[in-house]
Amino acid sequence: MKIWPKPKLTQERMYDVILSPVITEKSSRVSEHNQVTFRVPLDATKPEIKAAVEGLFKVKVTAVNTLIQKGKTKRFRGIMGRRSDFKKAVVTLAQGQSIDIATGV
Repeated sequence: MKIWPKPKLTQERMYDVILSPVITEKSSRVSEHNQVTFRVPLDATKPEIKAAVEGLFKVKVTAVNTLIQKGKTKRFRGIMGRRSDFKKAVVTLAQGQSIDIATGV
């Protein structure tokens, strides 16, 4: 198993990596298990997301799981359109750590 070095992120890149929290019923349900869900850019990597969350919120991250949500095809006034794809990151925090999403950064 190869251990990769921790990526060096600037403060500006940290704010670019974490776009917004995802506030849904499912994300509030997983928050009981020390997990927080964020919307991130499609090009963000797991080590970047981990470094950004640890740097911005001053917490210890144990795991990062990502998924790409495909955009839906929608109809607007008879014209077909498509929502853009986006990436979600489910961040697992260490025991005893928490992030208060309501206050913001």
